[in-house]
Amino acid sequence: MLGVDGRTGNAGAGEPADCRLESGKKHHREHDGDERPALERGACWSFPGCFGRSGNVGGCGRRVQSDSLSLQRLTSRAASISLSPILRAIKFAPLLLLLACSPKRFALNHVADAIADTGEGSAFAREDDPELVRDAVPFALKTMETLSDELDDHVALRLGLARGFTQYAYAFLQQPAELGAPRDQAQAAMLRARRMYLRARDYGAEGLKLARGVGLQELRTPAGLSRLQKDDVPLLYWTLASWAAAIAANKRDLELVGDVPLIASLLDRALQLDEAYDHGALHEFAITFDPARPEGTTPQRQRQHFDRVRELSRGEKISPLVTYAEAVSGPAQNKREYEGLLKEAASFDVDQPKARNNRLVNVLAQRRARYLLAHEDDVFPD
Repeated sequence: MLGVDGRTGNAGAGEPADCRLESGKKHHREHDGDERPALERGACWSFPGCFGRSGNVGGCGRRVQSDSLSLQRLTSRAASISLSPILRAIKFAPLLLLLACSPKRFALNHVADAIADTGEGSAFAREDDPELVRDAVPFALKTMETLSDELDDHVALRLGLARGFTQYAYAFLQQPAELGAPRDQAQAAMLRARRMYLRARDYGAEGLKLARGVGLQELRTPAGLSRLQKDDVPLLYWTLASWAAAIAANKRDLELVGDVPLIASLLDRALQLDEAYDHGALHEFAITFDPARPEGTTPQRQRQHFDRVRELSRGEKISPLVTYAEAVSGPAQNKREYEGLLKEAASFDVDQPKARNNRLVNVLAQRRARYLLAHEDDVFPD
């Protein structure tokens, strides 16, 4: 089940009313001369399948807290009258929980949690055969979309969809189009990639709305941005990354281009909340995005982002090397640096233990590095 913030796990304060059972009354007993609650107001009953921690009902309330009652008190007329509402609640609690959290929904949440996890260390991320992933991902994405229709409040699914469509569009549509595909095929692939980037952006925005109650219009304001928290950074990253990629795929769409300042604000907020996210992915993104900011950027700032992402990636990812070579070294006509970075990426051991959790992204970056080296005359015509 989903917690109040839309994620699976234990419910916090403000948990849904339809998953709480309240006794509605306090009942007392005598103990050493003190009157204390026999059953705390607001107590709830744990139920298998709600997936709470240590037996708690995740997203469906809190544990029952009970005190023992003496047989005499239980069998007295006064006790029978006062206990009757609680006994009725106990009798119908499983039914109420089943109505609120059906077995079908339990199963769907289990599947959704598993299939939405395509990040670092997942089976996809560890794969060394990009073509196998290319053929498998569309089915996984459509399965997640089907689940999202049933689970309209599942935040992790929206994150998985935003990440999955962005990664698929870049790795298997945009990159092949940029690396030597015939012109007509490249144009068709970029058109498909742009549509997928926009779909990814919409799923990311939907996830932020579910998780934090902040829509795209609210994100355009400082007050809306301030409501985002560190836990929102993954959604924030894949939303802004897919958004920017859609713009890059068609710079003639002036309406989308007009969103660049908003993307810059989202990036700044994400860096403020968790600049180390995903081994420095935000810094790597900034290397290529910052020149598009209204105020622009400088080579020095791009270098700072590069140095930071290298530090955060701890030698486990080589994509920053390729990114910096393309975005900075090439345009600056620094051939020595360009070749050095790409050769380092091309010779990287993608199977070394510390890099296995990012094998797929490293294999793809390595392919790009080797292609760029083979076509460096296009960058350095002399």
